[in-house]
Amino acid sequence: MKDWELFFKDKQIRIIDHSDPDTLTTAMASFAVDDTLCEVIGGSLDQIACRFWVHHSTVVLGIIDTRLPEVEQAVALLRAQGYDVVVRNSGGLAVALDQDVLNFSFIVPDLPEMGIHSGYQLMTAFVQDMYSDLTDEIEAYEIAGSYCPGDYDLSIGGKKFAGISQRRVKKGIAVQIYLCMRGSGAQRAALIRQFYQAGGAKEDMRFDYPVIKPDTMRSLSELIGVELTVADAIDRVKRLFGDTYEADLAGEELTIFEQRMQQMIDRNQKALR
Repeated sequence: MKDWELFFKDKQIRIIDHSDPDTLTTAMASFAVDDTLCEVIGGSLDQIACRFWVHHSTVVLGIIDTRLPEVEQAVALLRAQGYDVVVRNSGGLAVALDQDVLNFSFIVPDLPEMGIHSGYQLMTAFVQDMYSDLTDEIEAYEIAGSYCPGDYDLSIGGKKFAGISQRRVKKGIAVQIYLCMRGSGAQRAALIRQFYQAGGAKEDMRFDYPVIKPDTMRSLSELIGVELTVADAIDRVKRLFGDTYEADLAGEELTIFEQRMQQMIDRNQKALR
């Protein structure tokens, strides 16, 4: 699924802009919104949503992170530094968010052509085209030593600036990416390394937690040498899409969102007791 233009052709593309960090006060709401959109779009053949989301200082954990031997101490360390801590409902491990990290999601119907890797490939090709005027060096492969490592880490010269995850709900697929736009990627990685050190990751033989090397991570601005912002990234996405329409959640969607949000609250209360 490397030809994103062919996939999006003849589909209605809906934009939901939650890039103001004060729009949704917790990242739990962002995951609940994406699940809601999966339910709505899963029943269609020609509907696509693209949602932008940004949060103030937040560390998003995977469920495996909550099983660290000293997870309470690790979470307390993050909160003492002013970070909200949220457990997501999709796969992966801990990532750091702030006002200079843009998340955006493609929510698409689970069509026959959407194999297990298709969403990742779709997002990779899209981001490569987003920045084709600045670089042709964006690659997708696992960056050992980064946080939340995976086969579709996006990097330049071996330095990771973005990661992609995927979640399937009710015949809908949410392909989610975080892009570290500016600031220090190494400092974000050092924060997550502190989390794992405080949580006793080295002593836990049950799970393979990443051994983080902060030098493996950068922001896109650091890598390209141009000051790139969240707003610029959003503009680039919209320009690539062309014809779109904007519409936030409304009507029955809000009812679904309330249900999904309660599920996220329950999950977090259980995981971070």
